[in-house]
Amino acid sequence: MSRSWQPPPNSALAWNLGAWVRVLRGEPDRAFDYAARAKRLSPLDPSMYATNGAVAYAHFLVGDYDMASSFAEKSLHHNPEFLLATGVFAASNALAGRLAAAQKGIARLRECNPDLRLSNLGDLVPFRRPEDIAHFAKGLREAGLPE
Repeated sequence: MSRSWQPPPNSALAWNLGAWVRVLRGEPDRAFDYAARAKRLSPLDPSMYATNGAVAYAHFLVGDYDMASSFAEKSLHHNPEFLLATGVFAASNALAGRLAAAQKGIARLRECNPDLRLSNLGDLVPFRRPEDIAHFAKGLREAGLPE
């Protein structure tokens, strides 16, 4: 019987990275748990922007676009260069019907990564499940990311 890997109990960084792994594997509920543990261990950690980014994606995956956008904004407040948060900001705002905000996110994405297209989206966020990348692509398509 194999056991699932668990981060070291007191490493906020490991729990943060674990939250990202759970997001990319399509396990948003577990991502919420991992991110919460990271935040409890080190609430003032300078890398908390990454944890908030993981939480944004977890909310995105469960279809809570308002919370996804909110956590993406928190992440971007602390690290405006974080492209993963910019992407989920654009996609969640598009799917929530806030096209002006979504287009602002796309403009920022394209400014930082002019080669980004829907066709190479997996280079930005390597979701394991095809339905997750399709969901993300739908949001970014509605926001205006070119094919």
